[in-house]
Amino acid sequence: MIQEYTVRRVLPKKAKPRDEKLPEHLPRHEVLAEAASSDQQCSQHGVREVVGYDQTETLEFERPKLRVRVTKYPKYACPGHPECGLAQAERPAGLVEGNRYDTSVAAEIVVGKYGFHLPIYRQQDWFAGSGWTPHRSTLLNILASAAYVLEPLYQHYANLVRTSPLIATDETRVILLLPPDIPLPRAGDAKSQRIHEVLSKARAEHKSHASARMWVYRNFGRDGVNVFDFTVSRHRDGPQEFLKNYIGTLLGDCYAGFESIELASESRLVRAACNAHARRYVYEAREHHPLEATQLLALYRRLYDIEDQARGKSPQEVLALRRESSVPIMAQLRQWLDSDAAERVLPKSRLGEAVRYLKNQWDALTVFLGDGRVPIDNNEVEQLMKQVATGRKNWLFIGSVEAGYRAAILLTIVSTAHRHQLDVWLYVKDVLDRLLAGERDLVSLQADRWAQSHPEAIRQYRVEETRYRADAKATRRARRRLAEHPSSPGK
Repeated sequence: MIQEYTVRRVLPKKAKPRDEKLPEHLPRHEVLAEAASSDQQCSQHGVREVVGYDQTETLEFERPKLRVRVTKYPKYACPGHPECGLAQAERPAGLVEGNRYDTSVAAEIVVGKYGFHLPIYRQQDWFAGSGWTPHRSTLLNILASAAYVLEPLYQHYANLVRTSPLIATDETRVILLLPPDIPLPRAGDAKSQRIHEVLSKARAEHKSHASARMWVYRNFGRDGVNVFDFTVSRHRDGPQEFLKNYIGTLLGDCYAGFESIELASESRLVRAACNAHARRYVYEAREHHPLEATQLLALYRRLYDIEDQARGKSPQEVLALRRESSVPIMAQLRQWLDSDAAERVLPKSRLGEAVRYLKNQWDALTVFLGDGRVPIDNNEVEQLMKQVATGRKNWLFIGSVEAGYRAAILLTIVSTAHRHQLDVWLYVKDVLDRLLAGERDLVSLQADRWAQSHPEAIRQYRVEETRYRADAKATRRARRRLAEHPSSPGK
């Protein structure tokens, strides 16, 4: 039976002519091009007059400039009355003792490492090119001080994510160097006991490092936040601690720890699985089982076509569309899994692994059918892991457990600002300034709220680029559906 589709015909956009003009807001300085004396003199009429100019504009780059702000604090006294003592303006709180380094320096270090993936030793060269050659320990101390100041906002973000009805999560590996002395566990503290256990085991195996994990928890909506969390292992006590008392739906891969957390939650938590993982298992089986894999992939293609049509609709509209169109397709998929054809597949083959995965995770894979807020897959969160993976290729390792916690704080702030298309440097600096000044309204410091009050800090070129990619993707899919079903109704 040919599946009918409602196809939104998307006309391709005409490519805009490229604007090669240099931005008007950039300062300009004029340089007069000197002509040769032979061009200024005429052999017959003598000195030539200037009758006009041709003008070209050339963009120049100047290295960042550093300057030292000298703040003078006047001392006031009563003449002839030393008993009155001295009076002086109160000194503001600074990142480090003596307020030696401004928040602008801290913002540059934070964004350099977690936004542009520059390890500290490269940043040392970067600052040296501007006339200041700091010790690497100095840069690390400024980074640590910034994380300390930003921690309240990090905790606010974590609480904000935990109030969401839907959380998506994923994790990736990071290398943790072993400290000279393994920290002792604290009584009743499961986290410290896990740290002691993992590091002691690595030390007993004569390793120089342990395989730690960086997790991310992502909510959905206008107040979108990406919260990172560092653990020394992949044990379930990491997400179990973060999601303690959480009520809602957790979307992730089929990590066994999530199943244990779901069971221990006493139905407070509903686990949803990623269909992209299931599809990937089928895709990897296509070489040795082309007929069966093609059939299953065709079903998944139809599911994703429906998700494409649901994009931009309300959760209620998405749920209605899925019940009408996706539920029958998933029923066909389940029917094939229970068929004799599936029973004949060798369990240890690639297709056998795909069948087993689909059957074992079926309940979690079908959660999206009953909730219009739940995505069909976890791809958006998995893409966040690239932020850690790209950085990991540059800074290579995490030097201590405390450094792992700091990395989670700073990754959260930078990644969330990036998610809202902000100028991350401006956001980090302003948040540091306001927290140091005693700001307690953390809601106003959320990236989404901050963007509303600082529209000039929104990177419009990124907004347009995101919109263009979404439109181009929708156009490609619409054209493919029309090519496959040219007689299908459209609007």
